[in-house]
Amino acid sequence: MGRVVAAAVYSQGQKITDITLDEGKEWSKKPGHFVWIGLHDPGPEELTNLQRQYDLHELALEDALQRHTRPKLETFGDALFMVVYSAIQVNGELEFIETQLFAGNGYIISARYGQSAPYSQVRQRCEARPLLLEHGEDFVLYALLSFVLENYRPLMDGYYGELEEVEQDVLKRPLTQADVERIQGLRRDLLRLRRYIGPLAEICQELQRLDFPFIDKNMRPYFRDVAIHVSRLLEDLTALREMADHAIEIGLLLESSRQSITQRKFAAWAAILAFPTAVAGIYGMNFENMPELGWHYGYVAVLGLLASGCIGLYASFKHYGWL
Repeated sequence: MGRVVAAAVYSQGQKITDITLDEGKEWSKKPGHFVWIGLHDPGPEELTNLQRQYDLHELALEDALQRHTRPKLETFGDALFMVVYSAIQVNGELEFIETQLFAGNGYIISARYGQSAPYSQVRQRCEARPLLLEHGEDFVLYALLSFVLENYRPLMDGYYGELEEVEQDVLKRPLTQADVERIQGLRRDLLRLRRYIGPLAEICQELQRLDFPFIDKNMRPYFRDVAIHVSRLLEDLTALREMADHAIEIGLLLESSRQSITQRKFAAWAAILAFPTAVAGIYGMNFENMPELGWHYGYVAVLGLLASGCIGLYASFKHYGWL
């Protein structure tokens, strides 16, 4: 069973009175008045009651009862039904909280499911701005959409800070499996955010074109403002996705560079060790006619040759940065 967070009647930018769900129909029919109802986790009983009072379209009610659809805007005569999502993090996991909006001449209803930021803040803001609230249902619709987008901004800033931290970690040490899993998790979250934010751009464009009795043409710039915020969020998502991709690329490049340096060191030491090995191999062939074997200083000379050769190779590789 859901609960009614708030239900009130407004006129001329002022709150008239609080009401129950059963009293809304009469108030919504009065000229210059509109009913604003906020529900939290409503069940079929509350939604069916609202359908009877405000003549909500049966398809809108069906979508509301099914839930978990993508963000969308549907029009039914002079009324609209909208689904939007707020993003929250619970124990480090990204979750999306669904909000359903019903709007028509004389009423606007919000149904929130889950533990996102309450819309009581929106009601307080609107009541503090009576000149704008005087516009009626369309201004409330704008305020609700704007509030949903505001809740995305702290989340985006958090992802930005986390990706900067990942980049710094990748620059300081080799890329680990934990780093790859962390970056991949961030990329997955960013893709999910785009899936829920992207449709809002189309919704805002549609709101600017709709010719409804309760949507004043003077409110269209406000919906355009929401569309601009959506575009900025999408641009930020693209930038964050590029940061995640770059973190992977930087990690791979640095790892390739480290491997190249290691391989050069192995090659240099192998070349240094190959020289005495070759000389020792020559004197291990056991030929009888090897004149230097009878030389009194032959052993010392060969050791000197080995030492000078190894030192020369080492100095050469050191000069060229291989060691």
